[in-house]
Amino acid sequence: MKCVKPNLFVLCLSLFFTYSIGAQDFQGRAEYVYKAKMNLGSWGAKMSQEQKKQIAARLKNRLEKTYILSFNKEESIYREFEKLDAMSGATDSWGKNFTPGHQYKNVKTNSFVQNQELYGKRFLIKDELLKIDWKMETETKQIGNYMCFKAITRIPSSLLSFWEFSWSELRSQSKKEESGKEGSENESPEKDEDKVEEIQMTEIVAWYTPQIPVSQGPSEFWGLPGLILELSIGDTTMLCSKIVINPKEKTKIEAPDKGDVVTKKEYKKIVFKKMNEFRGSYSGRRRS
Repeated sequence: MKCVKPNLFVLCLSLFFTYSIGAQDFQGRAEYVYKAKMNLGSWGAKMSQEQKKQIAARLKNRLEKTYILSFNKEESIYREFEKLDAMSGATDSWGKNFTPGHQYKNVKTNSFVQNQELYGKRFLIKDELLKIDWKMETETKQIGNYMCFKAITRIPSSLLSFWEFSWSELRSQSKKEESGKEGSENESPEKDEDKVEEIQMTEIVAWYTPQIPVSQGPSEFWGLPGLILELSIGDTTMLCSKIVINPKEKTKIEAPDKGDVVTKKEYKKIVFKKMNEFRGSYSGRRRS
């Protein structure tokens, strides 16, 4: 991650609060409200407003969630606060396959660990922290009792939310693989080298407070001189709704340790392979 220089006011705040926090066995707990917009793609154009409302009601557990971030000066664990579906009394079992498990970050060792269950099989994703080149802004705003500063970055979309899945992404990946095979058979190596694939980027806006000088934030995000209290990632927002510093009941912050060990890239390939198998078996049933 590229180093950035905060302005003098941010630096002074950070030094002051670092001193006051350093004298304690410091730990914090932050609650985040996660909200995502429903994206129906090309199907949405064919649906009535009533149909869209019905789908939104069914998908509410996926589009609106609460997450808990427990953190100390070097580590954090981010997990979903699970609630029963008020309508059915059950959790979203299918969506759970593509919801992040417990996410552990250690800014001192640059390590990231996440446990994940995919159709009954446990995985343990071990990798480096997401590389983020933040651009610090001077704009400020108040979130609750905390003065926050703005920071922005752009990250390749393929590196975000590696645990998620979409059929459109699978179709796009399949087309790339097919065109790659055709290209290797019909084109010369010189022509292949001239091809430059356009990388899709996602802009991310963060609001962080140096009043809590830990380099942590929700999900995979980190690397600012203060706790991230708000994130905007495309159509998704994560907003901190509650903070408790040094809660009476301390949380054990440690990395998950159960499951087959893979990297983020390896896990994404496993998800695509599994869903390709589902697509193949479904197509076979339709033809029979």
